[in-house]
Amino acid sequence: MNDQKKEFLQNEFIPLLQKLHSEDKGNWGVMNAQHMVEHFDDAVKNASGKLALPVLNEGETLVKYREFLMSENPMREGTKNPLMPEEPAPLRQPDMNSAIAKLQLEMDYFFMVYERDSALKNNNPFFGELDYSQQVQLLHKHAMHHLKQFGLV
Repeated sequence: MNDQKKEFLQNEFIPLLQKLHSEDKGNWGVMNAQHMVEHFDDAVKNASGKLALPVLNEGETLVKYREFLMSENPMREGTKNPLMPEEPAPLRQPDMNSAIAKLQLEMDYFFMVYERDSALKNNNPFFGELDYSQQVQLLHKHAMHHLKQFGLV
């Protein structure tokens, strides 16, 4: 596992998000900044096992997705997530600070879960069963995608 990616997720990601305002628009997509933070919260919950989702890909498609996951290639701008509606869901948190605080709690929980059980694997709907190292790789790739979307990297 890349310790720099873990370090980034633990210490640099949230401070970058704190530069955003709830209604800030991204360079692509329909989510505002708070929608993105709440969306990322769901991704972290999936990675920790709190939010179970069925695996959508199998066979050769799953193999290709996993090859992409483990590469350093970024996610494409404007990539559609088939699990998300065309229009963003209603916001769940009252404001951006609350959304970021909730995300911080989920990030802390994610790292605690894998500290307690380093052999744990959880399903991702697009990439299948992932171990800790793969989850960190995915969360980092996903974080960089959204940070680019909102002009923070």
